[in-house]
Amino acid sequence: MTSRYADLSRAQLATLVRELLLIGQLIDRSGMAWCIAAFGREEMAQIAIEEWAASSPVYTRRMQRALGYAAEPGEGDVVTIFKGLQLDIGAPPQFMDFRYTVHDRWHGEFHLDHCGALMDVEPMGPDYVRSMCHTIEDPTFDATAVATNPQAQVRPVHRPPRVPAGRTPHCAWTVRIDASYPPVEGIPALALVERSRAATTELDPVDPLDEGAADYAGPLLDDLDLTAFSRSALVRIADEVCLQMHLLNLAFLLALRARTGDDGAGAAQHRTIATKQLTGIAGVAADRIRRALDLPADADGATEVLRLHPLLNPAAYVEASVGTRSVTVAPSAAHADGAWVTLVGPGSTGPLQAAVRAVSPYLDVEVTGTAEHWTATVVTREEPAEEPDEVAVTRISTGASFEFQPRRSLPITPVHPAHA
Repeated sequence: MTSRYADLSRAQLATLVRELLLIGQLIDRSGMAWCIAAFGREEMAQIAIEEWAASSPVYTRRMQRALGYAAEPGEGDVVTIFKGLQLDIGAPPQFMDFRYTVHDRWHGEFHLDHCGALMDVEPMGPDYVRSMCHTIEDPTFDATAVATNPQAQVRPVHRPPRVPAGRTPHCAWTVRIDASYPPVEGIPALALVERSRAATTELDPVDPLDEGAADYAGPLLDDLDLTAFSRSALVRIADEVCLQMHLLNLAFLLALRARTGDDGAGAAQHRTIATKQLTGIAGVAADRIRRALDLPADADGATEVLRLHPLLNPAAYVEASVGTRSVTVAPSAAHADGAWVTLVGPGSTGPLQAAVRAVSPYLDVEVTGTAEHWTATVVTREEPAEEPDEVAVTRISTGASFEFQPRRSLPITPVHPAHA
């Protein structure tokens, strides 16, 4: 199925991919506030560990294959790991400002000149900082690395809470790969995510004849220049990043269900938290997409935002067609997985309302049909609606208003190439 991003220009796609990476990182800002309220800080941290550890190995391998920098099992090196981080919703460019050093194939370092996640959490106090920078980061960094080489270890040089206060860089880590290290094993939920339709969705291959880079098989680049990729490659990257979000959400739902159960009040709590998470990210994502692509703040602009929104992408995973100020959704692989789209329909319009009202508070949706086959029509109201609480909670993140800056992309050469 042709991507819904295929008709965008190369420049638009480069802008959109950067936005999608940041939007994916903000999913946790939308969801974890409600997990804290329901289960407390410590259980929230465990949910975060489980969602990232069960999803990042899957989508990391997908991006490696899509852009031609995948290594044979057990042979991936630090450059492969760093390339993956540059195209990971867990490390969106600039907002999570990773700076890389490569000593040789098996030894490297990175530090964060700016950590947007830390900026969000630091005002909440040192206990929340430790939850994120210690409890969550230790297992999830290794889980991401295992997609490249199970004998990779990511270990801190220093990390928050910052001592002294205001310390920069915000954190620093080493990455080492050694055959003597015990191999990292995936958590049980990883096997479930690997069997999802999202994990196995086939996307259109990159056209090697399209103008621009068709892969990332060359040297590691600092401040990866998305505009250097071909239009075809950028379409594939955009679709892959949307799948990253769906995979993260599927892992989140598994972790959530382990706490709520499947029956009665537990099932209701599960759906409530999942819908709040989607509503928050739906609104912030719509706002960022509209502003980034300079779309009109009217019904036509809202329809275009919905067409490009990660809720309804990639087209190979979520079956949807766009009409005049309307979107029609049909049963698809996303429904089979129980993905975001299953939280939307005639009886659950909140996420769609959040998306269109982020374009203009005068907009609304009227949804007709069944739970799996429905049409949402964008309409205009006489009075503006207030921003949903779920979106307001997500906007607390500095990522909601973060502005990207122009950067120059340069190759990163090994410090000690003779040791490779």
